[in-house]
This record gives sequence, C-alpha cells and structure tokens, in this order.
Amino acid sequence: MSELLRKPDVLTKATEELDRVIGRERLVTEGDITKLPYMQAIVKETMRLHPVTPLLAPRLSREDASVDGYDIPTGTLVFVNVWAIGRDPAVWGDAPDEFRPERFAGSSVDVKGQDFELLPFGSGRRMCPGIGLGLKMEQVILANLVHGFAWRLPDGMAKEELSMEEKFGLSMPRLIPLQAIAEPRLPAHIYARPPP
Repeated sequence: MSELLRKPDVLTKATEELDRVIGRERLVTEGDITKLPYMQAIVKETMRLHPVTPLLAPRLSREDASVDGYDIPTGTLVFVNVWAIGRDPAVWGDAPDEFRPERFAGSSVDVKGQDFELLPFGSGRRMCPGIGLGLKMEQVILANLVHGFAWRLPDGMAKEELSMEEKFGLSMPRLIPLQAIAEPRLPAHIYARPPP
C-alpha cells in the first residue's frame, strides 16, 4: 500500500481496472484474480522490491559451479539474496529501485520459482510450502483494499515524505509504520457482515 500511495497514478490505474472488471457492487474474490492483470503486476512488483525475507534458506552446492565469475566448490553453503536480485540493474534494467508494475505487463515471469529474477517464495525442494495460500491471500487482500477504499496520506503529508526505509532482519518490515486514511468507496451494504 505504501508504494501505491507514493505512486497515485498506479493506484488510479489499479482502481480503474477493479471498477471495470469487478464493478462497484461486490468485493473481489479469488476467482477474479486471473482477470486482473494489472493487480497481478502490482503484487509481483511489490514482491520484487519488498520480499518478505531478504535471504532464501541456505543451500549446499552439490557440485562445483561458477556464478557471475565466482567459483563455488562442492559442499559450499550458499545463500540467495532475493533482496539484491530484486534491485539488480543487470536483471531489471534502468531504475530497478523504482516501483513500476508495468515491467510485468505481458511478462511470463512468475513467483513460483521458475524465474530466478523473482523468487519471493524460493525455489525447488525448499520452496515455501505456503506459496499457494500466501500468493492468493496477498492478491485478494490487496485487491480488496484498493477496490474497497479511497486511500490517501494524512493531511499535510506529501508522498515524497513517505519513508520506504526497511529494518533488516529475518523479515524486512518498514522502519516507520504506514499511516494512511482509508475512506469507503463502495455502497455501504458491501461492507455489512451477513447475518449469522
């Protein structure tokens, strides 16, 4: 959500896609996600720039290898730095630190470990077992947050003031928590809970 608040044009484009595909009389469901390519691109771009964990689980090299000019002997403990890969200009071109979901438009790059430029869930046997649930939850929750609410920063705060600095650790949360204002944008009955 922070990246979307820093890029109002991206937020507007996502909202327009949601209104066009979903309408304004219901919330987004899991089955809708495949019809929302721009929202999918936003999720991929978010995972690229802000992976949940900066380093994948360590691996042992099964055979001698050479990676980017470095020799890796058999039995070497290897850590894959997905945070660095996600910001590598050799992989992502110019402005790799910039949030641009359009870089995934028409792209076959997925987050399921087949494309080594985007590995938020890892790859192979040590891939996160919760990828199916985690990916769907992130897509549906973000889509409903964007669809259900008009978002803005608190009065007097410019988008340039929104810090994206992260705390380094096993996960990489924002150093300064996001403060934003969310106002309902759909009819009131959409937000009502069904009777038990």
